[in-house]
Amino acid sequence: MNLNPKFPLYLPGVKNTNNDNVSIIGANLREDVTSIAYYTSGNSGIELKFKNNYPTKEYASFTDVLSKFMQDSQLENVQRLGISVPGPVLDGKSHPARLNWSLDVEEYQSKFGFEKVDMLNDQEAAAYGIALLDDSELDAIYTNGQREKGNVAILAPGNGLGEAGYFFDGKYLRPFATEGGHSEFSPRTNVEVEFYQFLNNIYGIVSWENVLSKTGLFNIYRFLRDVKRHPEPEWLSERLAHGNFTEEIYKASMNEDALICRIALDTFIEFLAREANNLTLKLKATGGLLIAGDIPQIIREYIDKDKFYEKFKISDKMEDMLKNIPIHLVNTDSTSINGAALYTAYFTE
Repeated sequence: MNLNPKFPLYLPGVKNTNNDNVSIIGANLREDVTSIAYYTSGNSGIELKFKNNYPTKEYASFTDVLSKFMQDSQLENVQRLGISVPGPVLDGKSHPARLNWSLDVEEYQSKFGFEKVDMLNDQEAAAYGIALLDDSELDAIYTNGQREKGNVAILAPGNGLGEAGYFFDGKYLRPFATEGGHSEFSPRTNVEVEFYQFLNNIYGIVSWENVLSKTGLFNIYRFLRDVKRHPEPEWLSERLAHGNFTEEIYKASMNEDALICRIALDTFIEFLAREANNLTLKLKATGGLLIAGDIPQIIREYIDKDKFYEKFKISDKMEDMLKNIPIHLVNTDSTSINGAALYTAYFTE
């Protein structure tokens, strides 16, 4: 995997030959599955050798999972470790709310003997990984035929709501993390006020993550079912109880034309366009908007691109800026783990 020239990342170690042929373990930690992979660096990119997945809840710590991976793979003397985590990283430590693990880079460096350990917020890691994508892995929602230089926004609904960006310094793109998914949601219509009150009774403070995530999609669905009294067919209730919630909502919308599912997805996508608008304005992301995360990948065939674009560009005074911003959907789920490995390979002098 080599860098896509459309994403000129600031990676100061790319031209340093000491970063060639380096052995690297990359890890992406999630509340359901922890993915760990082995890479080597070279030619300003990284090469994936193999990857394993482990059920997160079956392990008491990341150290235990990492030990299992190295034992399974018979790896020794690996030089570097890059970790992607679903939460903020402060002074090499992280305590993600959705993981029952405390993470510390010094512990892994000491225990396993790595020469270098880096830990990144998962959306910052994803920003590095996106720069490794082929054009075929970027599905255009809207493009005006040319890409302006400038900051880029990244919005990623999945288990949580990830928000990140690239700062454009005039020559390079520099990824950075945010915790914008935890900013407070605000309703616009009377029905949304009802929805807000429904969520307020559950959560107290209602964040955008309560609306744009797997839990958020469930919140929209149960509001429609329990408050607005949209009927739920018995066959749908059985599927939702035993299958993947997002996938079942999507299939029922596409194949059975289940009204409650279509309204749930339409509402989710409208909220997605609204928060995409908010993030783009806050970052002044004239260089583009990237939509990543599990949910957009699952429902991408359902998304009406023209309708999304029309909802996205609504603004009191900034429509002229918003209407020219290119929007792409990332259609792969490996960006965070690849980005963590890329960072630890080349973000060094």
